[in-house]
Amino acid sequence: MMFFFGPVFSFLLRNRFSHKRAKKIERRSVVYTNVLILGLAAAVSLAVGFRAYVLIQLPTILFAGALGIWLFYVQHQFEGVYWVRHAAWDSERAALEGASYYKLPIVLQWLTGNIGFHHIHHIRPTIPNYNLRQCYRAVPELQRVKPLTLRGSLKCLRLNLWDEKKQKLISFRTAAKRA
Repeated sequence: MMFFFGPVFSFLLRNRFSHKRAKKIERRSVVYTNVLILGLAAAVSLAVGFRAYVLIQLPTILFAGALGIWLFYVQHQFEGVYWVRHAAWDSERAALEGASYYKLPIVLQWLTGNIGFHHIHHIRPTIPNYNLRQCYRAVPELQRVKPLTLRGSLKCLRLNLWDEKKQKLISFRTAAKRA
């Protein structure tokens, strides 16, 4: 559901409308973006045909959207993640333990704009993505975060629910057994 309907909902529906409390400039930006998307879609459809346009765009949007949702998911939902209620929340701990260091192969690291250094982004969101790797290498404290590998990230799919008593993520299956 999340990896198919999520991208459709997010990119084809939700982002096409502004929030109710959005400022005038934000509303205009959404309208301008929508007009440009429609114009580009019309131009390309005229050039290659509407059917060809949809057959190219839809799988691309679904794949890229699912990948984006996957990256966000594994960077906040992994074994050993730090989750606490607002009263006990610690910003530095949340950054270093609540966001993963997703150690990707160098090509994927480059293609994703160094998004794997997500824990650094949570500490200092203003660091440009092209400096995240350099920052990681320069600050020993950042290197103490246990890396999440591609193979290890597959285990994250089963971590769906937060167990308040054990203070850890568990699977639906584990929760059902307890019930």
